[in-house]
Order: sequence, then C-alpha cells, then structure tokens
Amino acid sequence: QVQLTESGGGSVQAGGSLRLSCEGSGRIYSSSVMAWFRQAPGKEREFVALIRWHSGTTLYADSVKGRFTISKVNAQNTVYLQLNNLQAEDTAIYYCAKGSHYSADRSSYLSWGQGTQVTVAS
Repeated sequence: QVQLTESGGGSVQAGGSLRLSCEGSGRIYSSSVMAWFRQAPGKEREFVALIRWHSGTTLYADSVKGRFTISKVNAQNTVYLQLNNLQAEDTAIYYCAKGSHYSADRSSYLSWGQGTQVTVAS
C-alpha cells in the first residue's frame, strides 16, 4: 500500500501561485493514475486533475483548466500540482490520490493523502 504525503499548501492573495507536491512512499506501478481532488468547507470533494503514471496523459476539471498544471517525476515517486492565478473559490483542502483507472470519480481511488490546505484571500 502506497502512503501519500502532500505538501506545499499555504495562504496567498488572489492572483498568486502555489505548487503542491505529493510523494509516494512505495512503488507506484506504471498502470497507476495519480490525481488531485479538493474539498471546500461544506462541499463535496471534487476532482481537480489526474495524470497517468506511465504515459503522462492528463485530464483537468473545467474550473481549473488553463490555470493548474499536473506533472510528475517518476524517479522521485512525486506528483506536482502547479496552481496559478488562484481565486478565492480555489480555497480548499487539496488531496492527492492513487488509483488504477483513468477516472475523475473519487470512488476509483483507493489511496489518499492527508491533504494540504490552500487559502486564497480576495
């Protein structure tokens, strides 16, 4: 079972940037899919972005397309999420997850990190 640890959250002004990291403690197999989700207070956990571990194919939620970028470094077992032009509505806890299906459905992901808080002041 891979343990996932997120880091890089913080507080920024609207229009600012952050880079989130997610490091896996064990081997991430080539068939895996790594994803970021987020959960704002009082809201459901929602899909943000995913990346196929082998091919690097990506998928983004419409709300973040053009502002956020997901990337990976296989040798470091690490996935990144670059957040640019942050807005107040991006405020949430951001979670890293590992699954085996190319899916935006959170039920497809069995391994989750503890989350990292992102707060954007307007």
